[in-house]
Amino acid sequence: MSNTLHQATFQFAGQTDVYHGKVRDMYRFEGGNIVAVVSDRISAFDVVMPKGIPYKGQVLNGIASHFLDAVQDIVPIWKKATPHPQVTIGHACEPIRIEMVIRGYLTGHAWRTYKSGKRSLCGVPLPEGLNEHDAFDSPIITPATKAEEGHDEDISKASILEREIVTAARYEELERITRALFQRGTEMAAKQGLILVDTKYEFGVLNGELMLIDEIHTPDSSRYFISEGYAERQRERLPQQQLSKEFVREWLMEHEFMGLEGQEIPEMPEAFVQEVSDRYIDLFERVTGQAFKRLPLEHLEKDIELAVNQWIKDH
Repeated sequence: MSNTLHQATFQFAGQTDVYHGKVRDMYRFEGGNIVAVVSDRISAFDVVMPKGIPYKGQVLNGIASHFLDAVQDIVPIWKKATPHPQVTIGHACEPIRIEMVIRGYLTGHAWRTYKSGKRSLCGVPLPEGLNEHDAFDSPIITPATKAEEGHDEDISKASILEREIVTAARYEELERITRALFQRGTEMAAKQGLILVDTKYEFGVLNGELMLIDEIHTPDSSRYFISEGYAERQRERLPQQQLSKEFVREWLMEHEFMGLEGQEIPEMPEAFVQEVSDRYIDLFERVTGQAFKRLPLEHLEKDIELAVNQWIKDH
């Protein structure tokens, strides 16, 4: 199997701090810059899998960069540069500790909640009589708390305001921008023959101004359906053709893992790891409409270190 960037700790010139997330490693620098190194780690049920996925970091960073550039007219973005296909450098913001999850369809976590008999998600009422993958009359926003580690948790608007995570005015701004971003993503997906099913956005504050941070519209943060045949499959109660990492979650569930206490992470065979890599690359091309350029992996860590240090030196 090809070399992957799984557990790497860089020491860049001038860095002051580092935070290792599930997928991204964030390096802070003097002067207000932050460097996101997008690893090849894959997480599911908020658990990082032991094996990396070749090219996954390049796919995620490339898709995120593509969509960040496409929404600058809606909200300021944190991105400044991408000196390496697995690196984004941008503004260091004070993160808002909630994820703005928006759903156009009853899929994934929303469907599992609905199937269990609940008719409310994050304080949003859900109508009776829906089937898996049915579209909502209009997209619903179901926020989650952004956990430092472990599982993120659903949270209602009322709880966000009660806990004073943000002010009422800031929350209204978050909702408005979330809907605008989802609409833009939906339009861009439609041009590629896709349906943007659900996604999440993360925001930070820089000098009092709201800024879009992290990744957007990637397979780690979003789910896509193939548009062609969607209606027919729904009528016939057939599974939808998805472009997301839901198939990884399904494989794990088939192997009796859902991130619960006492469950052991199953070993991913090399053939499945390669399938995951191929599906990520396919998703990149389908979502962006661009050909994927495979990055040489032989000296991956060294190439990243050189590219970041050169950018820092030049700026």
